[in-house]
Amino acid sequence: MKHARIIALAALALAHAALAGPQPKIHPALTRMLAEHGTAKAWVFLTDKGLRTPAGHAAAIAALESTYDARAVSRRRARRTDPGLFDDRDLPLASGYVEGVRATGARVRRQSRWVNAVSVELTPEQARRLAALPFVRALQPIRTGPGPDSTRHALPPHAEDFYGYASEQLTQMNLVAVHDQGFTGQGVVVGILDTGFVRTHEAFHEPGHELGIVAEWDFVKDDPNTAPEPGDNPDQHVHGTLILGTQAGYRPGTYVGGAYDATFILCKTEDLDSETPVEEDNYVAGLEFIESHGGDMATASLIYIDWYTQADLNGLTAVTTIGVNTATANGVYCVNAAGNAGHDENPATSALGAPADAFRVLTIGAVAGDGAIAGFSSDGPTADGRTKPELLARGVDTATVNPGDDHGYTGASGTSLSTPLVAGCVASLIQARPTWTVDQMRTMLFATAGDQVAAGHPDPLFVRGYGLINAGLALSSDCNANGTPDALDISGGASRDCNGNGRPDECECRPDFNGDGVLDLADFGAFQTGFALANPCADFNNDGALNLADFGAFQTGFALGCN
Repeated sequence: MKHARIIALAALALAHAALAGPQPKIHPALTRMLAEHGTAKAWVFLTDKGLRTPAGHAAAIAALESTYDARAVSRRRARRTDPGLFDDRDLPLASGYVEGVRATGARVRRQSRWVNAVSVELTPEQARRLAALPFVRALQPIRTGPGPDSTRHALPPHAEDFYGYASEQLTQMNLVAVHDQGFTGQGVVVGILDTGFVRTHEAFHEPGHELGIVAEWDFVKDDPNTAPEPGDNPDQHVHGTLILGTQAGYRPGTYVGGAYDATFILCKTEDLDSETPVEEDNYVAGLEFIESHGGDMATASLIYIDWYTQADLNGLTAVTTIGVNTATANGVYCVNAAGNAGHDENPATSALGAPADAFRVLTIGAVAGDGAIAGFSSDGPTADGRTKPELLARGVDTATVNPGDDHGYTGASGTSLSTPLVAGCVASLIQARPTWTVDQMRTMLFATAGDQVAAGHPDPLFVRGYGLINAGLALSSDCNANGTPDALDISGGASRDCNGNGRPDECECRPDFNGDGVLDLADFGAFQTGFALANPCADFNNDGALNLADFGAFQTGFALGCN
């Protein structure tokens, strides 16, 4: 027995040496996986896009705009933060390189423009062949994560109002105040990455308000249908349907979701029948699909941590994190769950999963109905010390549609559920403030979240982040829609606050000079007094000088009145 064990260990060591010694391109974790299992799923990272001259490279990038989705181009033009509209990451993979990968016998799964890589299934011999190719930069394992939790709970009787079962969770986020102003996600395209979606539920088929799907793709079966298909695992579409319901459900008086007027791009990326149901290459492929089909935002309740350590969660290493960084640079607002690995009171430890560590992703934790943090909600910080999670929403007994009953509703728990609730807030705010960049959306949500407002700083233990999201306050705190909190506009000198009410003057009825809410002759007197005292607020035409032109500007404004 001992002799057999020694032989087995020696064989494992030889296999490890054969892969690791002469082939430094192969990641040690992939070497171990191949030695232990004989096959593995891996990323094959390529050196370049196969364009040999600078002129050819520039021409290929310049040609992308004419063939790219027009809505995606418009979004990039409005919100992209990297130089230009397109860059090398948007170019397709070199076809010759891809064929070279296939020629090794490895089975190609996915191609990613953004990370310039092919995902494959391979054997040790195929790994050696791939590592020998001059256009292959590196090989590493495809990381996986825990399968989605679809535990459901019975719901108490629902509120007798428009939102029904969803009333408490939307009110907790102050999202109803945003809806009351007419901002319900209309015109916004939301991408969802998950397990699949049952769309026969009554809340997706309210007469006159059918669920709107812009595009969809099943990355498990490689077909354009994310609904249940013959041969699917019976639970395959449960989790995704729970997530879709929190945003898109619309059955007034019974259940109304957080972005009920939005339209959706659906990506089925997880395979419950696989030994590794959550795989990062499908996530990146889905994210690229959403961006290239004109999505405004993407939300996912998925994390990837197997074969990564917390030290890898630095915003730069995990492949899904790199994908999210690229999406946000292209103006796509991204929302992702922090995970359900729990938390402690030690700010030096963390329990996150990728891509929750991405620089501009909104990373979401979970609270109960009373605002207390959920025991399962993962904590941060990231490896480089950034606050994660950042925002909280209800993730305990969250109400949504029942995937197994087209007329039923259910409760479910997890950061999986708090994440799409925040996504509903973001979608509604995109409609309200379409000029907000990804960074400005983050700024406004963090500045107005519960813990930040109460304490003036995020949670130092990295459990609650900036606190419970307050969508209504985020909207009302930027009256001039410039993506900066009104208080900072005023304190920084960018805006005046002549009546001292905390709102920039450009948002006020300026001819009501005495601020009593009525336009009358008293305002003329107040203006004249201000002018005589050289009050800067009497510079009515904002030219930096007090002169007779200000009287004319005041009289014109008074005559026009205020809306």
